[in-house]
Amino acid sequence: MTEHLFDSIQAFNDFNGCETLHPLVSVVHVTSTEHIQKSIDHYGLYAIYLKENKGCKIAYGRTPYDFEEMTITSFAPGQSIKVEPMEIPEGGHADEFGNIYSADGRIVGTQYAKYTALAFHPDFLNRTSLGKNMRRYEFFDYTSNEALHLSAQEMEIFRGVLSMIEQELHHPIDKHTRELIVSNIELLLNYLLRFYDRQFITREEINHSVVKKFFSLLDDYISEKAEHEGLPSVAYFADKCCLSNGYFGTLIKTETGRTAKDLINERILAKAKELLNSDLLTVTQISDRLGFEYPQHFFRFFKSLTGKTPRQWRTA
Repeated sequence: MTEHLFDSIQAFNDFNGCETLHPLVSVVHVTSTEHIQKSIDHYGLYAIYLKENKGCKIAYGRTPYDFEEMTITSFAPGQSIKVEPMEIPEGGHADEFGNIYSADGRIVGTQYAKYTALAFHPDFLNRTSLGKNMRRYEFFDYTSNEALHLSAQEMEIFRGVLSMIEQELHHPIDKHTRELIVSNIELLLNYLLRFYDRQFITREEINHSVVKKFFSLLDDYISEKAEHEGLPSVAYFADKCCLSNGYFGTLIKTETGRTAKDLINERILAKAKELLNSDLLTVTQISDRLGFEYPQHFFRFFKSLTGKTPRQWRTA
């Protein structure tokens, strides 16, 4: 399997067969005539891809993503991405143009890549407000099965902002270049935040099932696992739902109005009160049952949420 290292704009442009107009920023338009090859791509850049056909599968670790048409996926420095060509389905075939057909004759993908991408080096954001606030754009931490699916109107906005960046890249570099490009990158990222919020809302049925699964897993964990495995974490439930921590947290907050951490604490507190209502266990035993490493941690947790220690609450 081939490995690619995109640690500079020049390396990114060389791979995509594009001219380098700026050493730290690039917009590329790729319509490949070569079959997609298996590869692992290592990023030292921020990259935002608009995938315009069903050409490949992408995976972060064990999580695959069926790359649909007109989807946005975003990568950040330090991430490694596994890329694989789309397989011809059983009974299907590929024509001379690279189109992949299912057994019933439907086009389900292509053997070639077609995409538009914006890439920028983290150094380009040095000493800018955007550079200080990049953590706000959590979708760079979303895994590829959480990609953004654009509507026609959203596509028009995305292309419009990207076009402004591209125009600046073709303009001779002057004292305004960096500020204008950075402001348009920030504008694009803010639009992506809005589009993701829309996607969370329009995928209501899927989101509801995730929330339902979360609460079920949470109750089971507190009852059966906490004593031996410790306090439950957001990362544990995100993994069980095959979502990244960031996407899972945003989904839960969108659906319930509460953070996943708050909901976990609420359930632990409810279980603590239930156990305190009985005299079968001491406070220390209850602390152990709920997964706290030390009783004093349980005492602080309980008092911070109720204003009373467990013993005070039990005798009230």
